[in-house]
Parts: sequence; C-alpha cells; structure tokens
Amino acid sequence: MGYERSEPHKDSVTKDPEFLSTLERGLRVLKAFDEDHPEMTLSEVAAKTALPPAVARRCLITLVELGYVGQHERKFLLRPAVLTIGSAFLASMQIEQVVLPPLQGLRDQTGDSASLAVLSGTEILYVAHVSTDRRFRVAAGVGTRFPFHATSLGKALAGHLPEAERGALMTGAPYQRFTERTVTDGAAMAERLTLIAERGYDSALDELDYGIVSVAVPIFGRDKRVIASINCSTSTTRISQDELVRTRLPLLRQAAGEIEASLKRWPTLEAALRP
Repeated sequence: MGYERSEPHKDSVTKDPEFLSTLERGLRVLKAFDEDHPEMTLSEVAAKTALPPAVARRCLITLVELGYVGQHERKFLLRPAVLTIGSAFLASMQIEQVVLPPLQGLRDQTGDSASLAVLSGTEILYVAHVSTDRRFRVAAGVGTRFPFHATSLGKALAGHLPEAERGALMTGAPYQRFTERTVTDGAAMAERLTLIAERGYDSALDELDYGIVSVAVPIFGRDKRVIASINCSTSTTRISQDELVRTRLPLLRQAAGEIEASLKRWPTLEAALRP
C-alpha cells in the first residue's frame, strides 16, 4: 500500500552555514527507493527526488562506488550495505535492551503486534516492532513510515506536543485519505488531538487500512516532553475497538512506564528519539 511521501527538500530546510547540500541530495536519493520503487532508472530517480538529472547521476555514481547502490542494466537499486546505517543506530542506542522487552511483553500478553515510533516530519517512523504471525495488508517493521494523521501512534504523539509544534505539524500534513474513516479535515484533527491530550491515548479503527484496530499511548522524557509512542494493533476480526481500549490501555501504560524508567538510564537514546 503506497502513498505520496513528503520529503524535506532543500527549499524547506533551514540552512546552517555548515549545511552540505551535496550530502542532503545523496541521502535524498537513498530515501527515494521504497516498496513501490525498488529499482529505478536515472530519469525516474531524478523525477522522484526533484533533482536535476546531472545531479542525480553524480549522487548515484558516488553511492555505487560506496557500495550502497547497485546497477542492473539501466536501473539502479539499493544494496545490502545500506543496512549498516540503520543497524548502527539500533546497536549504539541499546534498542534491544531498553525497548524490545516491554513490547515483547505486550505481544505475549495480548497476541497483538506492538510498536514504538517517533515523529519524522509529518510521518511516524517505526523504531521498534514485534509482530504476531497474523498478516496485514499494511505491513510494518523497523524503518517503516506512515503519515501521522492516519495512525494511533502518530496521533498519540501529536496530541501531546507543545501547542506551537502541534500547529506546525498539522499545517504541514498532507492529510491523504486511505479509507472513509481517515481524518482528513484540519478542524476535525485539531478536535481529535485535543481529546487525545485530555485522555492520554488514541485509538484508530480502519483509518490507515480496513481491518486494523489499534490503541497507542505517549512516551515522555525526563522533562515531561513527549518523545515517542507505543501501541498494540490487531485485526478487527479478533476484538472490538472498545474491548481493545479497555483491556490494552492498562498494559500499554505499564509498558510505557517501564520504557520511561529505562530511558533515564540511557540518556543518549532519549536524546536520539526526541522530535
């Protein structure tokens, strides 16, 4: 299931005098490859990244030389070496020790999938995920991105942001419609986020795709600012939304407390997760 992803291109990035445009363009090329675009020609890369063909070509040649991109006939594709970038983060930030045990506990107690995500622009980015054997049409895993407005993880985060940050997020969101239940109206989203801030959680039913129900709670840092969120998600054939909230919310809040306590011992990870 694909969607149009908004990328922070050079004209929307606040420039520091030390900002390297060349590096930004190279990273933009790497991020252009996804499930819907596993391999692309030079012209396709240029179009998807909004880069001039000559610039896209130089980026691709450099990435090929470094081993991050390969070439098959006229098309370019990612190579396994790109995994070293993400694995370095997971290893250096102690994700397995801090985040995975509480999520695995949720999965074992409920039979649901459980995830931790952070905000990345107007999207959520999955940092940790434990799944069941059930198959969803919308697959999730570490590194997966979804628009914040269509997920309980995203709205649980957004609802607890400071007012100015919440307003900026809502203004920049594309509000793409995925189902008839997706919230795509700005006023309706503002009302939803206010409710989330009051009750401390969000639950989504058929908002990203039909047949998925989830409930999410925020994760706070030592300064009481929201830095992430965790959720339980499962199929609507297993449980109703009301029952999911009633039975999972206490478990999620307990797991959130465990993660917050662990983050106090790992300040580097807390800093890395912050929006």
